[in-house]
Amino acid sequence: MVVLFLVMGATHSINISECIRLERGTALFIFGDSYFDVGNNNYINTSTLDQANFWPYGQSFFKSPTGRFSDGRLISDFIAEYANVPVPPPFLQPGNEEDYYINGTNFASAGAGSLVQTFEGAVIDLKTQVNNYKKVKFWLRNKLGSSRSDKILRSSVYLISIGTNDYLSPFLTNSTVLSSYSRTQYVQMVIGNLTTVVEEIYKNGGRKFGFLNLGDLGCLPGLRMLNPLTKNGCLEEASKLAKLHNLELHNLLLGMQQRFKGFTYSLYDFNRSLRQRMNHPSRYGMH
Repeated sequence: MVVLFLVMGATHSINISECIRLERGTALFIFGDSYFDVGNNNYINTSTLDQANFWPYGQSFFKSPTGRFSDGRLISDFIAEYANVPVPPPFLQPGNEEDYYINGTNFASAGAGSLVQTFEGAVIDLKTQVNNYKKVKFWLRNKLGSSRSDKILRSSVYLISIGTNDYLSPFLTNSTVLSSYSRTQYVQMVIGNLTTVVEEIYKNGGRKFGFLNLGDLGCLPGLRMLNPLTKNGCLEEASKLAKLHNLELHNLLLGMQQRFKGFTYSLYDFNRSLRQRMNHPSRYGMH
């Protein structure tokens, strides 16, 4: 049995002894955005802003671009390696189902959000990703029968990274949505959609979940450029949205664990981990 730590630091909505456990051979089903997309956007009609299938992506590990927004591997790749399970391929990769569905698959799409309206038409939104998961469930039942397929889905781990683009898009697209809703209302819309999706996965077999919270979005280079006159250069409103999202996500997961039988989760504090690397880069091999 392998313990799944959401690598690089941790979480800690549950303690280490309660972390999600992966039996060898357990499948991974992965949802979200560019933190987890391993190439689904290679197969959709979108712009190069939402694709990573060209140099220099992939140069330090795969030696060629794969569609990952990284020069090497993603967090989900390291999780799979640590757990000694196959890295789930993109759902849209041709010929995927026969070889890989039993080991899980990756539905994530760079640029995707919890809200359908986030970069709508250019990405695979979270609701569509879950609909694709249901197609996999249907395929598994037809191929393996209800008993075995249900067992696979219940023992699988479901990784989700979502929300970043919901809060970036209003600033990057000059949207007026943030003037129509209060900060709390907008975050509740994002969390509300995420809640619906997680409940849908649970209803269709999911029991073990791993989540990433959000980094300090206002300090991302793209948003710092929009606010060059402040002392630290960060866009304060985006940072406040991310902070509120993280609080609401924490509360959501605690509530779901209480309400849904068998629901277990690990919440990786990506914000804290990223901040540590920004403040102490030499500790992590960055100079």
